[in-house]
Amino acid sequence: MSARAAVVWTPDFLRYDLGDDHPLDPVRLDLTMRLATELGVLEGVDLLAPDQAPDEEVQRVHVPSYLTAVKSAPEQPFGVGHGLGTDDNPIFLGMHEASALVVGGSLLAAQEIAEGRADRAVNIAGGLHHAMPDRASGFCVYNDCAVAISWLLDHGFDRIAYVDVDVHHGDGVQAAFYRDPRVLTISLHQHPMTLWPGTGWPGEYGEGEAAGTAVNLPLPPGTPDASWLRAFHAVVPSLLTEFRPQILVTQCGVDTHVEDPLADLGLTVDGHRTIYRALRELATHTAGGKWLAVGGGGYGLFRVVPRSWTHLIATVLDRDVEPDRPLPAGWVAHTAGLTGRQLPISMTDGAATGYTPWTEGADRVDPAVLDTRRAVFPLHGLDPDDPRD
Repeated sequence: MSARAAVVWTPDFLRYDLGDDHPLDPVRLDLTMRLATELGVLEGVDLLAPDQAPDEEVQRVHVPSYLTAVKSAPEQPFGVGHGLGTDDNPIFLGMHEASALVVGGSLLAAQEIAEGRADRAVNIAGGLHHAMPDRASGFCVYNDCAVAISWLLDHGFDRIAYVDVDVHHGDGVQAAFYRDPRVLTISLHQHPMTLWPGTGWPGEYGEGEAAGTAVNLPLPPGTPDASWLRAFHAVVPSLLTEFRPQILVTQCGVDTHVEDPLADLGLTVDGHRTIYRALRELATHTAGGKWLAVGGGGYGLFRVVPRSWTHLIATVLDRDVEPDRPLPAGWVAHTAGLTGRQLPISMTDGAATGYTPWTEGADRVDPAVLDTRRAVFPLHGLDPDDPRD
């Protein structure tokens, strides 16, 4: 491996379980790790098991009264407030412990990089980017992404870039650092007029000294790989090059997939693999090679998430899996026993992932690209209409 990389994992992550009929089913994590193992991606890799994050670390971004509510909710589930006990965020036994363990996973990943043991680290159980200081939101109890970034700010990093490619706006992380010029948050997501949480407009670009450090690129429903990649490359590389982060933190939700039941973008597993490779290259060229990757959304539990996140783990480890690699028979047999749906046969959806730059031809994402560039590029000394910027 050319870069030292850490993989954070414990089967105890599966305890973050919002219930049998909830879309965020931890089986997706188990199936990912089984697939990565059977493909040999994790061969010789020592998986790092995290500890539950202590309260003082969770309180980097959450108020103490909220932690009290999360801890007491399983015993006193009625009228607890704080966004708990809803269809999105049902109360479950051990909720605080399971949620704090996810935070501990992203903290451990951050510590491995900050303390020089790794250049890259991945925690697929992380990415709970919607949790707010005093409430659960969007399946997320504690915001591991924001806690990890806050910890990094206190441990030698003062320029951090966060790129969120989940189909939903990375609202909780944006909110945590909206007035902090040390953190650049970039979110590409389905247009807020067409998808929860209804935020993430180009005009949300930070406040005060931090004006320009919140970046939002809302994309129209149905956006396929080529258009998504066109938009990404029209905005993200220029900003990262200008901002010069010391580390790149990425939330890698895969609910952008065309089959995802909760949203309406049109990406493929091949598109996801291409995105991870682009993020790796950007970390190498703009962030000194330091890259912390976490998971996120993704509700194609059997056909999509395991393949996409196996590609993510492989990319972090510089053990890229060829798209036409067949799925291992043992994994297919195990997974077939869990779902009545037909399973893919290989690590590809058979999609081409080439794209044309935003300056060539025309594409439905171009108005969104221009809106975002015009909102934030001038605040970074960049020309929104100049293709060289």
